[in-house]
Amino acid sequence: MRKIVPAVLTATALATWAAPALAAGPAASAALAANQASHDSAADHVWNESDVATVTLTGSGATTTSPNVTVNSGTVTITAAGTYRFTGTLTSGQIVVNSTGTGIVRLILNGVTVTAAADALNVIAADEVLVFLQAGSTNRLTSGGDGAIASAADLTIAGTGTLNLTGTANDAVNVKDGLVIAGGTITATAPDDAIRGQDYVIVTGGTTTATAGGDGLKSDNEEDATRGYVAITAGTVNVTATGDAITGQTDVIVAGGTITARAGGGSTVTPGETSAKGLKAGALLVISDGRTTVDASDDGLHSDAAVTVDGGTTTVATADDGVHAETTVTISAGTVNVTKSYEGVEGLKVYLSGGNVSATASDDAVNASDPTTGEMQNSPNALISVTGGTVVVSGGTDGLDSNGALTIGGGTVVVTGSATRGGGEGGLDANGAVSITGGTLISSGISATTSTLPASGQGWVSVTFSTNQAAGTVVHLATISGTQIASYQPTKAFRGVVFSSNQISRGTTYAIRTGGTVSGTAVGGGLYVGGTLSGTQVTTVTAGTQSGGGRP
Repeated sequence: MRKIVPAVLTATALATWAAPALAAGPAASAALAANQASHDSAADHVWNESDVATVTLTGSGATTTSPNVTVNSGTVTITAAGTYRFTGTLTSGQIVVNSTGTGIVRLILNGVTVTAAADALNVIAADEVLVFLQAGSTNRLTSGGDGAIASAADLTIAGTGTLNLTGTANDAVNVKDGLVIAGGTITATAPDDAIRGQDYVIVTGGTTTATAGGDGLKSDNEEDATRGYVAITAGTVNVTATGDAITGQTDVIVAGGTITARAGGGSTVTPGETSAKGLKAGALLVISDGRTTVDASDDGLHSDAAVTVDGGTTTVATADDGVHAETTVTISAGTVNVTKSYEGVEGLKVYLSGGNVSATASDDAVNASDPTTGEMQNSPNALISVTGGTVVVSGGTDGLDSNGALTIGGGTVVVTGSATRGGGEGGLDANGAVSITGGTLISSGISATTSTLPASGQGWVSVTFSTNQAAGTVVHLATISGTQIASYQPTKAFRGVVFSSNQISRGTTYAIRTGGTVSGTAVGGGLYVGGTLSGTQVTTVTAGTQSGGGRP
């Protein structure tokens, strides 16, 4: 909708308005561009102070000189576009916006308290509404209706003041169109959803704290593929929810800001029947910037389609999957650290091409799973592909587990599998072919690999000790002449080790030593390259000859 633009931009309004930060990774920018654009613009935050109408709430009513404000008992109704400054208290009433003409309605809250059996602020009709929190003010809206703020029109919250929203029956904020939070210190508490914008919820600034008996931040338009999304581009968002912390019917997009999301009581709680995910998207979940911390009973990051990470720092603890996509997980930049999970990173296809990925899981650390095939069948669709970045993962059963192919073409990959079980559990476990064409790889476990290693491509060595080696045992790989190639100190017990890098030549014999100390350049996960040789030689291995654990 087009806006009527007043002539003067107040300094306070200009200072608190922020355009969506689109300069993060390309995935977030592309996702935002593909969705319905935000209704909020700089022009919405422009007004002439001389045109502001004053409305004083008096407990049971209000006083004003504006002809566009009516007062009927405890109901104060705005009937036309304009800018209105509210002060005072309504002990049993509500502020209503019913503006059927064109133009934005601005409500400046300057120390307002409204307690209502219905909606404290009820927007029945308007082109658009801006709720502006005046600097230094504290405002409180409490509702027993659909929401402390309920709106049938696009709505923006901005400013630098404080707004405490309490829904005692349903939501704290319930917007039927789009919702933008551009500023302010906002606390939203509700027995159902804390903050809901049906078409979208966009956070571009401020500090938002949401506590919900249902979902925290939610957008749920089911009729338009370009709507129903949640985007956070700046600001601070803290969510505690019994259900999902942040959920979009279509997309969840993180392009900046700081997010703390706690769902379902956190990672110490076994998942139940109710969805209690950290960030949940129906189509695309993308993180391109910012700092995201998730503690969830259910999946930490979840998409019914795809998850893409190309920036930012993401930390996840969960009692279920750390990162889960029904189709594709793509991590090309940024940092993803799954500190606790059942399965760390899971999708039909998992592409790791850059950034830093670490995952600790009680089951598989990285899993390419195809639900249409049996667990031991070779799926033509499932794939784990590592072509760049640093990947350090530890699985209680498998480190890298693919129902199909497993390819390593670059990056640094440090994998530990089960410390107690061998056979079908291992650092590397693929139902399909394993390919190693580049990068640096080390895998350890009672079985370092359950799969047959490739007969072509980059060289590799495999050693299986006669007995289990204790956690912390240092293993050295060196040339026969005594030049150390790598040293490795796993944090878990192991019997087998597989190593591959461009320094390994097929058919060449190498020395294996144990004991001594690690040295050289640390590359992550207890692996060092180069360095000074130490320890005692225990065996030799020939590159390209598999030592135990492989499938026939």
